[in-house]
Amino acid sequence: MIPRDLNAARWFVDRHIEEGRDGRLAITYEGRQLSYGDVYAGANRLGNLLRRLGVTREQRVVLLLHDSPEFVWTFWGALKIGAVPVPTNTLLKPRDYEYILKDSRATVVIASEPLVTAVEEVRARSPDLAHVVVVGRPAAGQLAYAELAGAESAELAPAATTKDDVAFWQYTSGTTGTPKAAVHLHHDMLVCCEAFGRHVLEIGPEDRTFSVAKLFFAYGLGNALYFPFHVGASTILYPGRPEPAKVFDVITRERPTLFYAVPTAFAAMLQVPHAERLYDLGSVRICSSAGEPLPKAIYERWLEKFGLEILDGIGSTEMCHTFIANRRGRVRPGSSGTVVPGYEAKLMGDDGREVAVGEVGNLMVKGDSACSCYWNQHERTKQTIEGEWVRTGDKYTRDADGYFWYAGRSDDMIKAGGMWVSPAEVEGALAEHPAVVESGVVGAEDKDELVKPLAFVVLARGQSASPALEAELKAFVKERLAPYKYPRWIVFVDELPKTATGKIQRFKLREIAADPSRLRRSG
Repeated sequence: MIPRDLNAARWFVDRHIEEGRDGRLAITYEGRQLSYGDVYAGANRLGNLLRRLGVTREQRVVLLLHDSPEFVWTFWGALKIGAVPVPTNTLLKPRDYEYILKDSRATVVIASEPLVTAVEEVRARSPDLAHVVVVGRPAAGQLAYAELAGAESAELAPAATTKDDVAFWQYTSGTTGTPKAAVHLHHDMLVCCEAFGRHVLEIGPEDRTFSVAKLFFAYGLGNALYFPFHVGASTILYPGRPEPAKVFDVITRERPTLFYAVPTAFAAMLQVPHAERLYDLGSVRICSSAGEPLPKAIYERWLEKFGLEILDGIGSTEMCHTFIANRRGRVRPGSSGTVVPGYEAKLMGDDGREVAVGEVGNLMVKGDSACSCYWNQHERTKQTIEGEWVRTGDKYTRDADGYFWYAGRSDDMIKAGGMWVSPAEVEGALAEHPAVVESGVVGAEDKDELVKPLAFVVLARGQSASPALEAELKAFVKERLAPYKYPRWIVFVDELPKTATGKIQRFKLREIAADPSRLRRSG
């Protein structure tokens, strides 16, 4: 039973100090080892700094940080004073950050030095933003994290928050490409720890976690921060790009027991020649996957090569973490697994009735880690949250043994590399190119059965299809949107299938994309 009076930072950090674990290893980061005492001091200094900068309870603080101790200190420090940390995708473009800053009304951004330029580009158009604090070397008009936090006290009493106070926000993309902030409460992380952490990961104090999914993801935040901190375990933080060979190096060197990645990362790691001989995965007891469905073929190849099961599951930003998952020794390859204790799930037909076993239905889930709403998005909240149930937007079937099998999306969103892509946003970027009249973007499978964006493009009069133009359009989109959103393939067509009212019939484009005989593309 979670008590009414709860400050999540006290539970996940201070409790370990109070119970004598201040010397216990908490973070391994680029050769450094930080104890729970170090985390406690760093979070307290950061909380005191935020107060000095004028941050009060319930005010948002945007985190634009690589995985690092500073991310951990900032997240817990903001929570401790009753402020609201907003972990933000480090791969976005300046206009995305402008939207988030205006929507959140954040007065402070804390950013890693390589990322801060994108904030400065939009700072003049972000009226609430008063301070930009830089981890690294600040430029003119910026504040130095190390200098300011280092001058603050290492002691700080937690704000008197309740379990139902707002704790943190996480932005998730919508069908229009406009992000929406899922508002999470102080108790949500504890619910995930007692559900997925206890029953699927079976995590304990001797575990060492390593997550390819970064801390700004809902998936990564649980994997690499609050699951280990719940039980006094340790986390291995890696700030760089998760290139396959480097990920293998970290596993071999740091010896994690829990390894988390998305299917795209597992597929890339399987491409490394002789990895099973070059690297040592002997410390790993569980591999976890989420973010997008894990193809059966990738599961089987990983098991054959490394002798390790991958426990695939499905979670969402709205639900904080994973609510359906496979378990050790009970994996059904290709499925998302069974309902995690603490949650309920049902499949509903379009007629509002539950579907029979084996029939496709719309997945709805219930659990106490669900977000309270989307910030400032009343209509979208009502479309997603129906009483105690959250509509995930996924279509699934369920077999007689309770295993769930992915059957597609009920909207047009694409999950590429574990991150949402709005077809409308990609189409809007393509439309800015003078050679493009219009386009239709859908998801298509690559050789590993992983879904990526594919664009059907109608060219303007006088333009000719060519490999050079295809490359130019891909680069054009990459310049305007986060890199993971660009179309991996472009198919030039004379016209797009449309309804009588002129709306693109994406279901017809999906049918074409899924049929190799009707579509010539590489990959």
